[in-house]
Amino acid sequence: MGAYESNLDDILAEDMHHWYNKFMKESPSGLITLFELKTMLEMQGMTEEASSYVDQVFFTFDMDGDGYIDFVEYIAAVSLMLKGEINQKLKWYFKLFDQDGNGKIDQDEMGTIFKAIQDITRCYDPPTEEIVSLIYEKVDINNEGELTLEEFIEGARDHQDIMEMLGKMMDLTNVLKIIVNGQKKQVVVKE
Repeated sequence: MGAYESNLDDILAEDMHHWYNKFMKESPSGLITLFELKTMLEMQGMTEEASSYVDQVFFTFDMDGDGYIDFVEYIAAVSLMLKGEINQKLKWYFKLFDQDGNGKIDQDEMGTIFKAIQDITRCYDPPTEEIVSLIYEKVDINNEGELTLEEFIEGARDHQDIMEMLGKMMDLTNVLKIIVNGQKKQVVVKE
C-alpha cells in the first residue's frame, strides 16, 4: 500500500494550475465526453464489460449528469479517489457497483464491475467469482444476495481483507495518470 500512496502523493503534488493546463491540453473544450475518455484510455478492442465499467466510472464522475466531465468534476473525482475519507470512497464504490441504481448491489452487478476491472488490468487473480463470494460471505449477514449501502460500508469497514481487496481492485491511479499526463500508448509526439 505504501507504493500506492506515494504514487497518489506524486500526482497530487502538482499544483492546480499545472493540472488545469494538462486537463485543457487533453480536452481543449474544457469538457471530457465519454467518447474522449475511452479514446484517452485506448478502449478499442476491450471487452463489453470493460467498456461498461468505464461508462459507469464516467457517469459517477459526471456529477451534474450533463454528459460531460468538466474540470471541477474532474478535480472533485480525483480528490475523492486520492484523498477521500474511507466512507466517501466506499459510497463511491457502492454507486459504481449499483449499476441499475436501485440502492442495492447484487452479486451479478459486483461481478460485472470486477470482471471489467480485470479485463482492463489483465490481472485475473484471484478470479472474480472468488472475490464476490468472499465479500458476500462476510458482508451479506442477512443472506439476501444483495447489499445496501449501509451493509456494504459496515461490512467493508469490519473486514480489513475486504478493504484491502477493494482498495487494490478499485485503484484508478493508472487511469488518472493517463488522463493527467495525456499518455497514449501508440501515439508518438514529434517535437
